[in-house]
Amino acid sequence: MRGATAHEARVVAEAAARAGGAVIRAALERREVAAVTHKSAIDLVTEVDLAAEAAICEELQRRSPGVPVLAEERGGARGGATRWIVDPLDGTTNFVHGFPAFCVSVGLEVDGELLAGAIYEPLLDRLTSAAAGLGARQGGHPLRVSGCAALSGALTLTGFAYDRRERADFYLHFVKHFLERSQGVRRAGSAALDLCHIAAGRADAYWEFNLQPWDVAAGALIVREAGGVVTAADGGPLRLDAPQVLASNGLLHDEMVGALRLLLESAPGGGGWSLAGLGGQGGDAEARRGR
Repeated sequence: MRGATAHEARVVAEAAARAGGAVIRAALERREVAAVTHKSAIDLVTEVDLAAEAAICEELQRRSPGVPVLAEERGGARGGATRWIVDPLDGTTNFVHGFPAFCVSVGLEVDGELLAGAIYEPLLDRLTSAAAGLGARQGGHPLRVSGCAALSGALTLTGFAYDRRERADFYLHFVKHFLERSQGVRRAGSAALDLCHIAAGRADAYWEFNLQPWDVAAGALIVREAGGVVTAADGGPLRLDAPQVLASNGLLHDEMVGALRLLLESAPGGGGWSLAGLGGQGGDAEARRGR
């Protein structure tokens, strides 16, 4: 896959995302979630996650043999410069509870750069994808970020990591700020779908801490190819292996960066928080990962 064009890579990503989605759709049609395992008190995995991941990896192996895969449940190529990055079911907690916000996410990183990505929503049979330099599309139609230029008129999105019970005040510190200054704050529980909403212009800015590569690999490219901007929360380059994400339509990005920097400094639980102190790499981050 190293020599693949962005278009070819997108075709493979779309096929793999649909393969995982077919497993989830079958489970929905049977109206069963199957066995649920707790990775932590509020971090769930189901047999459907595992079956969808197996289907995705099989499709990737068939279409791009030899390319390493980093997948949420089975692990794999963490830190590799060229790899497929897979979340078989982003929004597992939503899926278990029947809340309609979950998806499959498949992205391809080649030599450290995102080349293609696909996000599939089984409930809607909706595919969103992008290829580097070729734009983003949803259901075959081009995507474009919103034209909102003022935070006061913006719809903002966020999510909370799995340490939220211990650090609720920290996360709510940010929510309070944007509740007071934006048109609204939404939290649906799927980072990949949040990024799709930014790309489609349904929302204007999104921030979240303590994510993992599979949460953002496909979605970050989709936002960028729709004309948006994706960086670290402090405005620096996005680190895919330790993502603290800010995505926006671009027009709001500087304002969001300025706000997040100030909020990090004044966050409850001790001032002077830095992104380096928010996890996302190594042992403890594994306990905070996922959706």
